[in-house]
Amino acid sequence: MREVCDILIRDSRILTGDFTIKEHVSVAVKDKIIYAIGTPEELDQRFCPAEVLEADGNLLMPGFIDGHTHTCQQLLRGRTADEYPMIWTRFLVPFESSLSPEDVRVSARLHCVEMIRAGITGFADAGGVHMDQVAEAVMETGMRAALCPSTMDMGNVVCGEMKHSTEDCIRLTEELHSRYQGAGDGRVDIWFGIRQLMTCSKQLIEKIVEKAEELDTGIHMHLCEHKDEVSFCLQNYKMRPAAFLQSVGALSPRLLTAHNVLLTERDITLLADNRVHVIHCPMANFINHGFPKIPSMLERGASIGIGCDGASHIALDMFTQIRALKAGVTAQWGLPVFDPVAVPNDQLLRMITFGGAQAIRHGDTLGVIEEGKTADLIVMDVKGPHMRPTQRLLNTVVSSGNSHDILHTIIDGKLVMKDRQLVELDEEKIIADAEQHMREINRKSGI
Repeated sequence: MREVCDILIRDSRILTGDFTIKEHVSVAVKDKIIYAIGTPEELDQRFCPAEVLEADGNLLMPGFIDGHTHTCQQLLRGRTADEYPMIWTRFLVPFESSLSPEDVRVSARLHCVEMIRAGITGFADAGGVHMDQVAEAVMETGMRAALCPSTMDMGNVVCGEMKHSTEDCIRLTEELHSRYQGAGDGRVDIWFGIRQLMTCSKQLIEKIVEKAEELDTGIHMHLCEHKDEVSFCLQNYKMRPAAFLQSVGALSPRLLTAHNVLLTERDITLLADNRVHVIHCPMANFINHGFPKIPSMLERGASIGIGCDGASHIALDMFTQIRALKAGVTAQWGLPVFDPVAVPNDQLLRMITFGGAQAIRHGDTLGVIEEGKTADLIVMDVKGPHMRPTQRLLNTVVSSGNSHDILHTIIDGKLVMKDRQLVELDEEKIIADAEQHMREINRKSGI
């Protein structure tokens, strides 16, 4: 008698754990995990599936993970491009501080829908207001996420609910953790947030480090994004940001840092040696901040992931991000020394899969297609005229793939998108709600 399984993905190519592509493979999903991997003939004989996805030679990959985003900025789409500094004070602060709980919920729903359609199965949100509503949206849409409040206790931010006392910053995160940690059948994780070093006191950072260890959770922060932050640390602590974080015990595998542009070689060594998870946001970085030293980070064995940094200026599309990273880093660091592979394509795919899984503290269960791992999987159409024929499919996936090529998305063993159609969510209503709320937010915030 054949075994029952939930989903049988039949006759696919798969991206293997060593980032090569293997042909004619079937994968059985059962009880949320990758239950069996074998030839189509073997698994056809072994399983009686509740659902069959005929991959027909298309590419099965681990779901992508966006290592740094802002779900609330979905309703700021198109507003921050081609604007002069400071975008933070002119747009982001008035916008975020004006958001109601329902605004945040609507934005987070739309964010999750866009991600599901783009093959992004998990994300790390750097935080905002009303993060309980983001947790509710993650649970509702079936996504996976590491969430934290936008935590700050100093600086010139005076609008709305964005700044709190040191004690309240800790209390608010603890309350969110007690309500939502492990929610959505384990798909929601609650972390501590450090918005940035210029808006978080030394006392707050030390307390966050202590509490994150106590609750065994992560810490998400912006790091070395712009020169003002470096200057602030040098003036106030007589140390660069990475050295200051080391001095307060913050550098550890619990820490996820976003942007990481203005790093010295010593800074990179500190982050790598302490196994900090480094997230790059290529489009945001190249437009606003500069070029990260990816070759140095790879040489030191740093754990690297990729983030879209929210949808205010770019679509949530990991293909766009890795192509930008490839081009920018090659131009900045490769061409001057005649190195055409400053960032190899297999490393780029690693960054948006396993690198992201490590960054959200699920590297033991996500990011590779292996038996026993959690079934966060996507199937990519590789048969379009922009993809076929190809002499090396892995290279073509990086150079030509886009989010619209994602056919099926599976999260936690559940099919959430099939044949480009969301299985349970009303996409048109979610978009319409977002349009209505965007108009109201613009009126309230004055932007």
